[in-house]
Parts: sequence; C-alpha cells; structure tokens
Amino acid sequence: MATAKPNMGVGSSSSEHHTGDSSMAAEFSDMSVGDPTPLSPTGGVSISSPNDSLATAIAGPSGGDQAVSTPDGNGEAADGAEPAGSPEYELGHGHYFTKKTFHKPTYCHHCTDMLWGLIGQGYICEVCNFVVHDRCLKVVVSPCSTIAINVIKNPVPHCWTEAGHLKRKFCNVCRKRIEDSCAVRCEVCEYCVHLECQDFSVADCKQCATYAASRTSKQQSQPVQYHHWREGNLPANSKCYTCKKACWSAECLAGMRCEWCGITAHATCYRLVPPQCNFGVLESIMLPPAAVSIPRTDVPLETIIGMEMKRREQQLARSAYPNIARSISEEFSSTGGELTSQSDRANRNKDMQDDYPSPKEKDKDEEVIKVFDGNTSMKKKIFRTITVARNASREAIIAAALRAFHISGDPRHYAITDACEGGEKELPDFMPVQSLTRREGKRPAIFLRYRPPNPDQGFVKVFPGKLRSGDIFRTIPVTSDTSVEEIMVAALLKFGLDTSDINKFRLSEVTLDKGSVHERVMDNQECPWELLRGIARESIRQKELTRFYLQQKEDCYSATVALFIGNLPQNQSQRQYEKILLDLLGKPYKFKQIGPIYYEYGSLVVTYDNADIAVKAFYMLRETTYDEKQLLVLLLPSLIPANIPQGVRPLLVFVNVKSGGCQGLELITSFRKMLNPYQVYDLEGSGPLPGLYVFRHVRNYKILVCGGDGTVGWVLQCLDNVGQDSECQSPACAIVPLGTGNDLARVLRWGPGYTGGGDPMSLLKDVIDAEEIRLDRWTVVFHTDEKDESKQGTSNNTSEDNTAIFVMNNYFGIGIDADLCLDFHNAREENPNKFNSRLHNKGVYVKMGLRKMVSRKTWKDLHREVRLEVDGRPVELPQVEGIIILNILSWGSGANPWGPERDDSFTKPTHYDGMLEVVGVTGVVHMGQIQSGLRSAIRIAQGGHLRIRLLTEMPVQVDGEPWIQPAGEVVVLRSALKATMLRKSKMKRRNTEPMLASAASGVDKPGNLDQSTTD
Repeated sequence: MATAKPNMGVGSSSSEHHTGDSSMAAEFSDMSVGDPTPLSPTGGVSISSPNDSLATAIAGPSGGDQAVSTPDGNGEAADGAEPAGSPEYELGHGHYFTKKTFHKPTYCHHCTDMLWGLIGQGYICEVCNFVVHDRCLKVVVSPCSTIAINVIKNPVPHCWTEAGHLKRKFCNVCRKRIEDSCAVRCEVCEYCVHLECQDFSVADCKQCATYAASRTSKQQSQPVQYHHWREGNLPANSKCYTCKKACWSAECLAGMRCEWCGITAHATCYRLVPPQCNFGVLESIMLPPAAVSIPRTDVPLETIIGMEMKRREQQLARSAYPNIARSISEEFSSTGGELTSQSDRANRNKDMQDDYPSPKEKDKDEEVIKVFDGNTSMKKKIFRTITVARNASREAIIAAALRAFHISGDPRHYAITDACEGGEKELPDFMPVQSLTRREGKRPAIFLRYRPPNPDQGFVKVFPGKLRSGDIFRTIPVTSDTSVEEIMVAALLKFGLDTSDINKFRLSEVTLDKGSVHERVMDNQECPWELLRGIARESIRQKELTRFYLQQKEDCYSATVALFIGNLPQNQSQRQYEKILLDLLGKPYKFKQIGPIYYEYGSLVVTYDNADIAVKAFYMLRETTYDEKQLLVLLLPSLIPANIPQGVRPLLVFVNVKSGGCQGLELITSFRKMLNPYQVYDLEGSGPLPGLYVFRHVRNYKILVCGGDGTVGWVLQCLDNVGQDSECQSPACAIVPLGTGNDLARVLRWGPGYTGGGDPMSLLKDVIDAEEIRLDRWTVVFHTDEKDESKQGTSNNTSEDNTAIFVMNNYFGIGIDADLCLDFHNAREENPNKFNSRLHNKGVYVKMGLRKMVSRKTWKDLHREVRLEVDGRPVELPQVEGIIILNILSWGSGANPWGPERDDSFTKPTHYDGMLEVVGVTGVVHMGQIQSGLRSAIRIAQGGHLRIRLLTEMPVQVDGEPWIQPAGEVVVLRSALKATMLRKSKMKRRNTEPMLASAASGVDKPGNLDQSTTD
C-alpha cells in the first residue's frame, strides 16, 4: 500500500517528526471555564478549552500546525505543554493517515462527499478509521481517539444504557456502523460506541451541573452557557446553521450538533457559530447547568437520576465478545461498517483469542503479535493484536503497539519485551520479530513497557478543574520525591494564583475509564510520580488516563448533600426516624439535619455537610433492609435559583415508565437528552417527592406529568403535601397521556393517548405554548356507620377510625360504574403484567361489561338505597343503577355523560366553575350507549356541596380507585386545594378564560368561555 506522509499527531513514530518548525500556542486570557478557543484547521490546539466538549477544542482560524510543546525563547513551555527537555510533540488532530484504495463506495468524514477514483482515492487513519479526501487532508478538525481525551479540560462521565443494537448509528470511537454489533450509548448525550470500543470512549458527556461555590456573584454576574458539540449521528435533513445547506450524512460519522440547543453545522462551519448557547427553543423551560450543584463523587450519574441499569445483561453481552479489539489493518467500508464477510469476522475473533495460528500465515511476510500493556492485562488475558512485517524495526513495533492501545506517547520512552520469557527479555534492535519466543500453537506475545530515559524524573499534568484559568493543563516537572504539596505550589504559580494559603486547595487523582470518571483526594505527602510509575507497570493505557486536578476545597465540601430515604415505616415521630437511621448508620455517619419528613409516605430527607461521608452513608443505606423492605435511597442535587435567568420557568418532568407499555421509557430517554437530566425523574419506586424537594426553592416552574389520570392525581397530591414548604406552591401542570382513559388529558386537549409516533420535541413546544387554567378540586369525606366500621375500605388519609378523606379531581361513581371499575382493578392486581396495553385494557372493560349484562346481581334498587342532598336541598333520584358525580366533562375514555348543551335549568358546566354535575345511568347498556355517543346520562342535579347517605354497602370509586364502601354518609365539598393546569393551545388567540393572574386578583368569574372544552 502506498503510504503518504502522516499528518503528525501526538506520539507519532515517524522519523520526520516536527520539533521546531511550528508556531507557538496562542496566549491565554483570563477566561472562565468553558471559554471557547478553537484549534487551527490542521489540528493545532489553543490550549484554553471551551465547554469541555471534545469537538469544541478542534478548529480555529490560523493556518499551519501549532506545536504547543515547543519551549519558548525563555525556556518556559507554552501553556499546556511540557517544559524544555521533555518530549516534544504536536498536539494536533493526532490522526495516522495512510493512502488507501477503497473497494466500496466510501465517503469523506470531513465533507461527506464520495471518494472518486480507482486507486488511492483517499486517506484513512490507522487508529480511528477517519476517511478523508486528499483535498480535505489539510483542514481536518476532528481529533483522533489517541489524543481526544487530552483536549478535555473537565471530563464528565457518560451514563451508559444497557447493551443492545442501535439502528442508523455510527460508533464515535471507530466511526463504523453499529447496526450489526452489540453497542451502548449514553442516556444523556448522543455518544454511541460498540461494546468492544467502550474502553476507548471519551468522557466528554454534556456537563449538567456546573455551579462552583468559589465563583461569587462579583466574579460572574450571570453564568454563560457554551455549545457542547458532538460529532456525527445527526438527525435526518439537518441543515447547517452557518451555510444553511444539508450537513447530515447517512453514510458516515460527519457533521456537528450541539447537545444543548440542537443546532447542527458542518465540520468546516461550526467554528463560525457564536460560542454562546441559549438552549434554542427550549430556553424558557431549561434548567441551566449553572443552577445545579452536586459534588463530584463516585456515585454514577445513572444512580443519581434514578436510572436502573441491568448490569448482568451488559456482562452477558460482554462475555459474547471476549477480548475483542478492532484491528488497525482490517478492511474498512463506510457503507458496510463491519468486516466484509462472515469469514473475516471469524478470522478476527480467532485472532483475538489465544488460538492456533493459521498455517497460511507462515507463508506471509507479516506477523500477528499479541500485545499486553501491563501486568493487569496479562493476568486478565486481555490483549490487543498488531500486524507487522517480519522485518519490522523495533521502533515500528512500538509505534504499532501504541496505536493499538490508542496511546499518544513518544516511542522513545517505551520498550517491548518478550511476554513468553520469564525475565521479560527486551527485544533487540536487529530483527526483533524473528527473535520472539514461539510456542507450539500459540501466537508470539510482547509486553509494552514504559521506559523513560530517567525513571526517577518526569512530568505530571495538573488540570485546573473549576479554577479560573484558561489553560487545559500545566505540566509540572517532578521526581520520585516530589510531594503533592510541592506540585500544588508549582501549579498555582503557573496558573497565576495565590500560593499564600495552600490549605485552601487540594489535589485529586482522577482516573478515566470506559467513559466513566473516578476521583480520589490525595494526601499532601504522597508522591504522584511514584504513583504513575506503579500504574504504568500494571497498565500503560491506565497511566495515560490518570490525571491530577487542583481544586479549591470549598468547591468540594461547602455545599450540603441531601439524601432522600424512602420505604421507612409510615407515620412515625421525628425522634423515631432519627433513632432508626442512627441504628442503621452509626454515629460516624450521622447526618447534620433531618427534614422535611413525609410522614404518610414513610419518606424523609437528611443532609450532610461532607460529601465523602454522605456517599458512604448512601451506599450503606442502599444495601439495607428495614421491616423486610429494601430502603430507597437517592442522592439529590442542589439548585441555585439565583442562577436561573429571568423569564425562565424550568420544567420538572415526571415519567411513569410503567404507563403506556414502552412509551414511558422512550419518553424519559428523549427528555433526558433534550433537557437537563436533573429535571427529569422516573416515578417508579421513588415517586414525585424527590423531584419536588429539589425544586422547592425555585420561585416559578412548570410540571410535565407523563402518565395516566392516576399519575396526575398522585403528583397533585404530593404537591399538596410539600406546597407549604415550597417557594412555588401551585406550579402549572401539563400532561402527556399514557394511561387508559386519560379523561383529564382529553379535557385539557392533550389528546386521548400518546401513541409514541409523535416527536418529543413537539410535546415540549406544546408545553411552552400552553395556557394556564384552574382546575377545581373536591374533598370527599366517607363517614362509616359505627356498626360497619370493621368493613371500612382503604383510604389515603384517616382523621378518625371510621372516617376517610379523599381528594377528587375528575369524577366520583357509585353503583354499576364503580362495580365495573372494581372488577377491572381486581383483575389487574392479580395479573399486572398483562395490563400494559391501552387496547387490551379497554377490551377487558368490554368483556366485564358483557358479563354484568347477564349477571343476576344488579343495582336496580340503587335509588332506594341512596339519599342525595345538593346544596342543602334533598333531590329525588330516578330509577338508576349508578350515580356519577362529574368535575370534568369527560368520563370512561372520553365520553360526555352530561351531553350537549340544551334548554333546561342547568348552567353550562366547566372544570373551574365551582360546581359538580350529578348524572345517573340505568345499566350497562346505557353506559355503552353513552360511550358510543348515542345517548347521554340522566341529568339529576348540579351544585357545589353534596351530601349522600348510603343505606347499605356498595361499590364506589374516586378517580378510578374503587372499593366496597360500607353504609354511612359521604360529603363532597369544594376543596381549598387548588390546581393550576396547562391546557394545550389550539392556535394563537385571545385568552377567553380566567388565567392565573385572574385567580391572584380574586376574579372567579369564568367570563366568555370557549365552547369546546372536551376535545
């Protein structure tokens, strides 16, 4: 194969390595974290990183390579570079390009055009498979995976999903199609990788919590958000923000997209986009990252946001691909994505195992060698293979081994030894391949070892973290005796910070592995160089992924950490709850404060002023059971309302993933990508309380409930309990209908049910445009006669032994309607897994209705066993089998029992008029006619205060929750609890209903109402 001069990246093994002919890096201004300074078109880096996204520090205005490691005339290294005497490399895009002839239609990853020609159509990177035209070679901006992690200032771990097959996606590491391979993707951003490529993934997820305690309001009056660029996997028909032309490609990983605002651009155009991000159309409901504070701990993001990970399935998937690594010599195709044939796949899998080499390989001029990067890889039998010529030099073997492990190091600082020799004999300069030890049926194997010229001296990279510095990192010369304290002093001087009080700072060891981030606070007397040497013996790849962060202690410890604890005994005293937790934790892990306590739910919040102690308590309680119940423990973020811009009403999203089949799971995944994941909560297990606690200090926000009418009532009930302690006592609620009936959602125009075919972005836009209206709520008090006290049904709250109190939002039924609802409820309790389809649920209702038609037990004497009083006046009941009391004009999946408007003594009803409508049904057939729109129910009464006397026990239901109620008295009165709902707007029109402002001013008249309230 013809080989072109490689465009040198970090650690290139070429003898034509650039050392002194490149320009110096740009000077750095005093910028806040996230200030964007792009790279040169040829890959040179200006070290001040933007918003910590991989793609942001890539392209810039100047031409020519910018070597950042070349020392200046005074002997001081350029910012982010190693000082004089250290290895000198170009910090460019880092690709190892070679000329290649492609045998299939292939597309340039830079301009997305097809490569034309018969021989040598373009270049391909031997490491990451980046394909490029000859004409685009000089303007490549996408970094190779060998240096990708080096341009990230503050790494952010990914939130991996379970392994699966992703359609129409490309791997962000090897740039190949994913469809035929097992892969994972980030739950928060659009980062997708093959399972076997996950080891080389870059921890550059979008940063969702950027508040730093050290940044006072004097330093930064208003936080500025910058774009977080992600390369490839753009939505179809994406247009470039700059040139307005199509920038997406279905053939390769190309184009750029901001993870926050969603704008897209070409790789050559995105650097022209203004750096500030305004979150696009979702600006008015976005929770800004600068308003979220959470300490960096070892608690993964998926645990914090409540995402359940199926680790066993991932491990099983990994076991199906043992020791798989993508060879740098395998056939590449932009259209195929994988190896060209089944035999190629089999050969690669065979090569990656310690199997017998093929007899045909003996006749080839190339040798396949297994490479171990340290003692750990040898113990775990994890290796990668390289294919080199039999007459290859030692330097060529080292360079190939470094590329196999995606390491951007100087080959002169590495050595290779024979892994089959007990003493690890170093390979000679002359014919090193021929000198390898060969065993019967085994491939030759080598160790890649770190051997600097002076083992006792070296350099460590110190990153400023959240300190106010424009540098990505500074290199500090160290020896085996250099302590952490000495490194901090030297780093502070290079960052231009005050060194008078070193105790204000700490140095942390941060390890990046498989897209995750692990941090450990170091003792001031530790020696980092000895630590790195020890890590290099175990794994050279791990040494490259280990870095050191200088941080202010107040950024780590000042903010309190809150733990939400659930599944405790209900209705205990505060002292009892404290005793339970102290017995489980012990005094060393005692919390600073307890409260609020949600007594009726058996849940509470405890706060710590030390993040390390909070994390240890979190893991202790997470594995604890009490009264044979597994405790529910969540680590909650803190919000800083002052950093939420004026006019922004963050959207708090609750999703019931059990509703609507898989639709809830799809919605929560989409919302986590489009919004800040800290504003999206899964209701399974924890319920609405954690999210409401996090938002308790936000003055004005909205709520989006994804679920059925029961889920909406659950959220409203929790709002009632926490409203007194919240700044916003009645946030406006929108609905994505995922239930079976969805009557409240129908009245508010959110539709009969979400089918999954709609765009989640359009749902959020509808929430932004929705209008606020009031929803009447009613208190239903059940007082059971003392003789029937033992037959009392279940209730939400009891004020006395024989009294139960409910809050009604939709309707209240007695008789045949409640009897049908009870039968359905019992069937669902017996087999909950069968009731996961809206169509199936309605079918069960129809089947039960048919059974009731032929059943002997009827409620024909209901009018004799019930006494009704409306607004203090007794009402005579007609001969009916069921009574339905309506607050909204939708019942039984969209039917309107009240019927169309007519000339009678009743006024036109609405859900905010302070009136209830009482109707009757004569049987199951009548209910079916109402459902089909052939008839209306019998209008009985209309009023604001109802008193009902039950002379015998009978089925009742409140908002779809049924039970058998013993004889007694039922009182329905208007509740003091109000709800502000969001109604989907049909079109832009003059407001004709009382809005929240009218309620605040005491105006209760409905005014000129819209006639269509049930669509």
